[in-house]
Amino acid sequence: MKKLLLLSIVALIAFGNMSAQDPIFVKGDKALNLGVGIGSTLYTGTYFKGQIPPISASLEVGILDNLLEKGSLGIGGYVGYSSYKYTVIDWGWKYSNIIIGPRGSFHYPLLKNLDTYTGLLLGYNIVTSKEFGTIETGVTASGSGIVWSWYAGARYYFKDKFGLMAELGYGIAYLNLGITLKL
Repeated sequence: MKKLLLLSIVALIAFGNMSAQDPIFVKGDKALNLGVGIGSTLYTGTYFKGQIPPISASLEVGILDNLLEKGSLGIGGYVGYSSYKYTVIDWGWKYSNIIIGPRGSFHYPLLKNLDTYTGLLLGYNIVTSKEFGTIETGVTASGSGIVWSWYAGARYYFKDKFGLMAELGYGIAYLNLGITLKL
């Protein structure tokens, strides 16, 4: 987490010397992100294997313009899903996670057609687990609860309503790549 924060600060300083472009995400805009995650923030280790890669969707609405001259503020909702299996020989658990919650983002244009932003998510992680295999102990393993996530992202628009997006942070995955649609 500290490395991600340090990387973001370095990137902001590096890009801070560039002159800002015209705003891309403004009050009233609606953006839908659909992504696939790389790198689990939930399960790591030798015995964990991904069943379904982390997937996510978020919808954001611009609510405020002219922050720090060309910046804007957006709020919206987020949902992410992933599924993992913990196996030791022929016994273990199948886990699934659904993260759902509101998030807010600060947008500041750095390059033409590139919507750069950072923000926070406060949500709930719904964890379900099911034991499988030759040894059934009846023990359940779950850990549902409140989660938060910081992220930094960019959306590059090839057309007025379509683009690619990337988000780096601590949510359903360390890196989310996908498409974005302006509605």
